[in-house]
Amino acid sequence: MSETMVSERLSRRTFFGISALLFAASAAVTIVWCASMSTMGEMPMPGGWTMSMAWMRMCGQTWPNAAASFIGMWVAMMVAMMLPSLTPVLWRYRQAVGTSSGWLTAVVGAGYFFVWAVLGAAAFALGSALAALEMQLPALARSVPIATGVVVLIGGALQFTSWKTRHLACCRDVSRCDRVMRADAATAGRHGLRLGVHCSICCAGLTAILLVMGVMDLRVMAAVTAAITVERLAPAGERAASAIGAAVVVLGVIMIVRAMGLG
Repeated sequence: MSETMVSERLSRRTFFGISALLFAASAAVTIVWCASMSTMGEMPMPGGWTMSMAWMRMCGQTWPNAAASFIGMWVAMMVAMMLPSLTPVLWRYRQAVGTSSGWLTAVVGAGYFFVWAVLGAAAFALGSALAALEMQLPALARSVPIATGVVVLIGGALQFTSWKTRHLACCRDVSRCDRVMRADAATAGRHGLRLGVHCSICCAGLTAILLVMGVMDLRVMAAVTAAITVERLAPAGERAASAIGAAVVVLGVIMIVRAMGLG
């Protein structure tokens, strides 16, 4: 076996080993966070549902501290959810720019998750504002179960759109939408940012479902992670996305029917 092949094999093992450790660490942090939040309970709301404490300040906590805590946990959660489908993309990038470019691969990953951090900040601001309104307006709170079903229904319908197909194609093969020409930090950073934008847009419907069905619910996280991974890595990704969309649409309809008291 040549020295080049040995080096390539060692590089591959190191890369995927580090990725596995990062996934395990982020998954552990996410599980601990969800467990700690679940001990605080949930707030019963008009309409027969409960509000997650993730959108509220803890006693003595400032809003900036609450936002920083949420964003930190959001990023850890996104690393655990996105890394299974992102790792092959990062490996292909590493191969394209050279096997000794581990630090550039890390820059791409940092740019990618920076986009998710920004989205986490936006999600916290919107979620906290809606939570405050729902506590002040009982009529709005009573509409939440139906609104949740509508969001799930729309999220499923998005899976069938050409908009989804276009961004999914970029996530599955980023070279279609972003050709990396130079192996330097600035280019790697921009590559990561563009990849993060494509991915976040592609996942918009599924992310919205995660937010409305339970940002602290490990079962919802696992289901969304599985859906994202399958549509990114399956040989027929577009078909997988459509199949996922069909299942989600059915779920959304069931949720709306139940919320309206018709089921």
